[in-house]
Amino acid sequence: MKMSAAVLWEVNGDWSVEEVDLDGPKDGEVLVSFEATGLCHSDHHVRTGDLAGVPMPIIGGHEGAGIVQEVGPGVRDLTVGDHVVASFLPACGRCRWCATGHQNLCDLGALILAGTQIDGTYRRHARGQDVGAASLLGTFAQYGTVPEASVVKIDEDLPLSRACLLGCGVTTGWGSAVNTADVTPGDTVVVIGCGGIGSGAIQGARLAGAEKIVVVDIVEDKRDKAFQFGATHFVTSMPEATALVAELTKGVMADSALLTVGVAEGPMIGEALDIVRKGGAVVLTAIASMADVTPTLPMAFFTLFQKRLLGSLYGEANPRADIPRLLSLYREGKLLLDETVTAEYKLNDINEAYDDMLAGRNIRGVVIHDH
Repeated sequence: MKMSAAVLWEVNGDWSVEEVDLDGPKDGEVLVSFEATGLCHSDHHVRTGDLAGVPMPIIGGHEGAGIVQEVGPGVRDLTVGDHVVASFLPACGRCRWCATGHQNLCDLGALILAGTQIDGTYRRHARGQDVGAASLLGTFAQYGTVPEASVVKIDEDLPLSRACLLGCGVTTGWGSAVNTADVTPGDTVVVIGCGGIGSGAIQGARLAGAEKIVVVDIVEDKRDKAFQFGATHFVTSMPEATALVAELTKGVMADSALLTVGVAEGPMIGEALDIVRKGGAVVLTAIASMADVTPTLPMAFFTLFQKRLLGSLYGEANPRADIPRLLSLYREGKLLLDETVTAEYKLNDINEAYDDMLAGRNIRGVVIHDH
């Protein structure tokens, strides 16, 4: 079938919206009509080359939600008409990591930068050549042939234009607070960056019972949104945040600091370590350039003050359990999704949408697909 898709042909190029041919599902795959997709900073990392080695051309997008249109052989749990959220990390359910409740570390996750499907072949073609799909998904397209392992069935009453955000950003931010930082009632938490992941981290800290949630973002216009998500304080610089946390905690400092900026840079690690207490945790969720080896770490802090630096992939979430759980919280009004969406776009406006994101005008942007 033919469809419209946003293709990246080269590093630092623009997204090119054009006609792409899509093959039907093979063993273990389904054909999904994507109704909406979130605009995540990770796809921009591919565009800039921060995520080096991604083969071009590739269809971007990994936060999609849609409806199953066709089911390939070997598919066990999905049928035509099912509503699904695409998980940017697949979960096979069989490897060591899935079997021990660490679906975010599924062995199939190694394929998300390859562009191919699980069997090493392509389902998308344009200009006489194969075209990859980001994270096995390529949700910057009207349709996608994707592995069953990469989609999670959801209730049909939930709006797909909001459910798509659970495919990466919201779940990653929420899990960074709840799972990786292990926020507990009464904690003081610092969230550095109030974008797609940061807004989820603020809400995760709130839902986990944090008493003080200090949000740091250089964009002053995000202040009101930060408070809506659950922040108790908002500042625009790390020196201001460090002084404020010292005052709020009588010098003890924060229990955890979550680094959720658009692009992580080495010096940010030291600033975050300074703002947490003895035994405190710095959670690094933001993506850095693969070439960035600049952090200079005060190693004695880790021994003498028992501080911890923790990586967090997908917020250590188990998508098959956590996506439905978070959507239940959304239905009950406890998890805010509508409020995170600053603007909706059409696929043809995708370059403008990323300009808005990079300029700090959006918490989240969502593309609504035409069919």
